[in-house]
Amino acid sequence: MSYDGHKRLVIPGPVEVRQEILEAQTQWMIGHRSTAFADLFARLQTKLKQAFMTQSRVFVSGSSGTGLWEGASRNCIRDDKKALHLVSGAFSERWAEVSQLNGKQVDVIKVEWGEANTPEMVADALKKETYDVVCAVHNETSTGVTHPIKAIGEIVRQYPDTLYLVDTVSGFLGAELRVDDWGIDIALTSSQKAFGLPPGIAFASISDRVLERAAQVKNRGYYFDFIEIEASLKKNNTPSTPPISLMFAADRQLDDILAEGVENRWARHLHMRDMTHNWAFSRDFGVFGQEGYRSPTVTAVDNRTKNIDVDQMAKFMGGKGFSMDKGYGKIKGKTFRIAHMGDMQNSTLEEVLSGLDEFLGV
Repeated sequence: MSYDGHKRLVIPGPVEVRQEILEAQTQWMIGHRSTAFADLFARLQTKLKQAFMTQSRVFVSGSSGTGLWEGASRNCIRDDKKALHLVSGAFSERWAEVSQLNGKQVDVIKVEWGEANTPEMVADALKKETYDVVCAVHNETSTGVTHPIKAIGEIVRQYPDTLYLVDTVSGFLGAELRVDDWGIDIALTSSQKAFGLPPGIAFASISDRVLERAAQVKNRGYYFDFIEIEASLKKNNTPSTPPISLMFAADRQLDDILAEGVENRWARHLHMRDMTHNWAFSRDFGVFGQEGYRSPTVTAVDNRTKNIDVDQMAKFMGGKGFSMDKGYGKIKGKTFRIAHMGDMQNSTLEEVLSGLDEFLGV
């Protein structure tokens, strides 16, 4: 049911945010050069390191994940070197474009939407060419595919001068990710997906190797200059004005995430994925993503055989108090996505699937 006209979000970002987290943003404002802010920043560092499973620092950015794409590309790819981007959908395509628009030399390993990039592809490319970075998307939101980030990292680690950069925007805190164990140099994410926060703040774990590389790059930009961000981080601060209210919300949300347990959170997402897949197959739909690589956080339901009217579906579900997705980019309508991420519980997903059954006349 809707609450004061609000429709609960079942879209893959922004996700539904719990009332307690929304209220955490209403704390009295503090100065970002104050001791109170330094204390808040330090608390976040401790909790974020646990969430990323890293001993390295975690940058906090007043931006979307898109900004950290640009920061990663600018700080880690030297002018006379090349980047290897693994492309499999709309967002991995866009990150490669960001690198190119920043004047970087880019090679691409491209697979069809719905397929996964594999370590074998990366191994073959690295045998033929030297790259400053390999850029991979952990969880491709447009297609509902989770890539084998751990196995790809095992390949990249064989090349000591190549950094491993991972976009985990729709994976972080919903799909397994172990930054240090998997040899990831940058893992960047946004707030508004499996993290369960409002949009507007982004995070990235940053290895020492990244900062060593950034020091070799002359034109790192201004807003996302990693050397400057690191200098401020050492003082528990940021170079520019941070999104303080969102940081209060993140502080509260991380308490709840760590109380649930990161691994328990992964397991909850996997269970919701399986619930969604079982529903889709039993209703004569398919699942768009390649078998064996299907996302724990978002399912792209394959609509090509059943061919329901996704506009009518979304309108019907809106009447039930849910905001639904209708597919993304070139597979809009051919698929529709069910986001099962963040703080969603099994009971809410059951309501969603029951509503869809009502629309289907099941």
